[in-house]
Amino acid sequence: MKPQFHKVPLLANSSYVARHEFKRQHTETNWHYHPEMELVYIKRGNGSRYIGNNISPFESGEVILLGENIPHIWRFNKDANATGHQMDAEALSIHFHPECLGKDIFQLQEAYLLPRLFEKAKSGLVVKGEAREKIAGFMLEAMEATNLDRIIILLKILKTLAESSELTPICISHNVPPKSSEYDQARLNEICAYTLSNYKNDITLEEISAISHLSTTSFCRYFKSMTKKTYYNFLNEIRVSQACKLLIEDKIPTNIICFESGFNNISNFYRHFKKVTGVTPFEYKKKYLSC
Repeated sequence: MKPQFHKVPLLANSSYVARHEFKRQHTETNWHYHPEMELVYIKRGNGSRYIGNNISPFESGEVILLGENIPHIWRFNKDANATGHQMDAEALSIHFHPECLGKDIFQLQEAYLLPRLFEKAKSGLVVKGEAREKIAGFMLEAMEATNLDRIIILLKILKTLAESSELTPICISHNVPPKSSEYDQARLNEICAYTLSNYKNDITLEEISAISHLSTTSFCRYFKSMTKKTYYNFLNEIRVSQACKLLIEDKIPTNIICFESGFNNISNFYRHFKKVTGVTPFEYKKKYLSC
């Protein structure tokens, strides 16, 4: 599952693209990335989202901000209503380039929070609480706005996000060094893609090094320099993300989730789960399902 470059169809007379889409719950796009930032509001629908190295469930009402070039995909569940008819999913999205308002805006003293927001967005952000409610409302307005009203709404969105303390990072490790080359970033994306597709298997360093076209020693050095952690830490974090998804779905026992997530024994699973999340699988499940 290699992420595909996606060209967002920007209009010549528009600084950003706002879309209101309806789709069948079981349909999905390819795992992809693009240089534009993306703001998504899931008005109706549920399923699983893959963002960077994170796999998590999503439900109606979720608002997500993605930074530039983060690989992502939303996979909607196939649901039916009380009459048995398949339900449509409904989502709003806004795509905008970080410099769509001009480079000079970042030099303004009043806009000092914007670079901080855009840097945090490189890990992907879940918008919660009052900020989520405001952003959802602004996005609905953006679907119909024209001319200067479009710019005013985008500024309101950015102001709300930049000043909010209700933003939760999504990716455990996606940020790459700012001076890394496009080739290095593409290589890291390929490593993430391969790992997401094969995390249930026993991936060896020799195997992943070959995918990266590097020797084992060079791969370990490269990966540590790009992510500030070892590859096996990264792999276990992905496995824990998958375990979190399965725990929340609450369809299979925890001891089965252990092996479905790629861990080879229960004690190893519990140890890595608590190391990543700070709680046991039981505590995580109880906390989420009681919300």
